[in-house]
Amino acid sequence: MSDNAKSILLVEDDQNFGDVLRSYLEMHDYTVELAQDGEEGLMKYQKGDYALCILDVMMPKKDGFTLAKEIREKDTEIPLIFLTAKSLKEDVLEGFKIGADDYITKPFNSEELLLRVQAILRRSGAKADPQEDVKEFSLGDYHFNYPLRILTHTSNTGEITKDNLSPKEAHLLRLFCIHKNDVLARSVALTKIWGEDNYFTARSMDVFVTKLRKYLKKDEKLEIVNIHGNGFRLIDRTEAVVE
Repeated sequence: MSDNAKSILLVEDDQNFGDVLRSYLEMHDYTVELAQDGEEGLMKYQKGDYALCILDVMMPKKDGFTLAKEIREKDTEIPLIFLTAKSLKEDVLEGFKIGADDYITKPFNSEELLLRVQAILRRSGAKADPQEDVKEFSLGDYHFNYPLRILTHTSNTGEITKDNLSPKEAHLLRLFCIHKNDVLARSVALTKIWGEDNYFTARSMDVFVTKLRKYLKKDEKLEIVNIHGNGFRLIDRTEAVVE
């Protein structure tokens, strides 16, 4: 990754909240430039070199969506995270239409933001070998063949069992594998698999997560955990995991 790999532009009009987020991210070795409105944010973006932008949606002078569109005109690849106090479906969809990588609804804790930042930067830094093209995955004692939708478990005694997954089960497990040990935002999964993010699709996703937990229960090193207000995280403790 380039020298700017840990440089973040944070645009947040609440000075106190912005200072808290900046301090927390700097504690974890990120370099953070803070702007307090959309116009200042655009100016700092044009003068700087950033790995990621975190944009509040409701801001004076220029809102976050407008700023994001202007940034996207200059760089179609830089990751964008929106911060908002509004959780309306229309706002979430608008954010993703602009090209958001994630969308966080206030209030949230700093650790939640850190996890999302780490996940997005890991993915954006691995573009030379994108996991989006990977068809088979290893998960602890399991092997997952996505095209065939077959999940194979090999026990310590060498016993092999296979489960045939439904299309949605396979698609969701694939997303978990791509985001393994990172946060999979609920809104991202719902948009990719169900095509929209609403109460009914969210409940449907919960059912499928429960099914995947049952499939993976033969390996105690694997766990799908809820990340409150965000989504889920597939933890594979056969690898180094930050918890």
